Amino acid sequence: MLDKLAGIEERYEELNRLLMEVGEDYQRAAELGKERAEIEPVVEKTRQYRQAMAHLEEARSLQAHEDEDMRLLAEAEVTELLPQIETLEKEIKAMLLPKDARDHRNVIMEVRAGTGGDEAALFAADLFRMYGRYAERHNWDIDIMSSNEIGIGGFKEIIFMVKGRGAYSKLKYESGVHRVQRVPVTEASGRIHTSTATVAVLAEVDEVEVNIPDSDIRLEVYKSAGAGGQNVQKNATAVRITHLPTGMVVQCQDERSQLQNRLRAMSILRARLYEIEQEKQRQEVDEARRSQVGTGERSEKIRTYNYPQSRVTDHRINLSNYNLPVVMQGEIDEFIDELALRDETDRLSAVSGGDEDEG
Repeated sequence: MLDKLAGIEERYEELNRLLMEVGEDYQRAAELGKERAEIEPVVEKTRQYRQAMAHLEEARSLQAHEDEDMRLLAEAEVTELLPQIETLEKEIKAMLLPKDARDHRNVIMEVRAGTGGDEAALFAADLFRMYGRYAERHNWDIDIMSSNEIGIGGFKEIIFMVKGRGAYSKLKYESGVHRVQRVPVTEASGRIHTSTATVAVLAEVDEVEVNIPDSDIRLEVYKSAGAGGQNVQKNATAVRITHLPTGMVVQCQDERSQLQNRLRAMSILRARLYEIEQEKQRQEVDEARRSQVGTGERSEKIRTYNYPQSRVTDHRINLSNYNLPVVMQGEIDEFIDELALRDETDRLSAVSGGDEDEG
């Protein structure tokens, strides 16, 4: 670790020198400044660590001092410094963990009704509103890309984009099956039903990253349909794209123009294909220690929303919140922050285990 930190410090000093020499090349100055800003926190933490280690070495050298008061002071300083150094080491290791290159990207989220009929569709709509309010809290924008609405206000499926820096870094932990337990508004006898909705979280990707040849797709156009299936436009503006190699189908009909619907459908298709490729790579590279957190596996029930008990439980981290109405208003940072912390801890453990094996 120290060798890696020394290399980062050298690069930081080199960047400072280059910025002094860059002159009026503003684009180059911006690139250098961005790189320096990214590594500056690591350099600052490294210097704190080196300073603490120097103080520790000095204090230990005084533990054998003939003066008893000096020895006691030195022992007290060693006792104080050791936990500080341990904390600094953990923080630095966390900073050195490989970053997910997708973390800063916009997100395409797909919420689909699962088991439970109309109640599942209503729950899917509740989840969409929850994510919409969560996005508002982070000053992100929501853009509906495609939806399939039922007549009573629910969604069989809704696909939307969350636009904002860092959206993927937060929302990637939401992939999976969400379960609701409540008395449906359509239930006359007042029995509690259990329904589900699935959430998929995909990072937005561009055409350069995922090239889809025209020969790999079949494009169909048709008239847009509203809730209940009735045609709502005279012109054929809705688009259905089939990816022939995988059989994957994407439909978009919410925009008024065929071109806009096609662009949105291609964006969704690219994101899905990219995620499939990323999952393959994750399995190949990390099969031995891959955890549920952050992998987007949709076979597991990740969270339960229990209305009678006003409880929301995330099963991956065994965390419960007993203020369900507030959670449904988009206050889900408690879960996301804990999932991010667990993810980081697991990755640190994996790195530390690898270091021990090498030793």
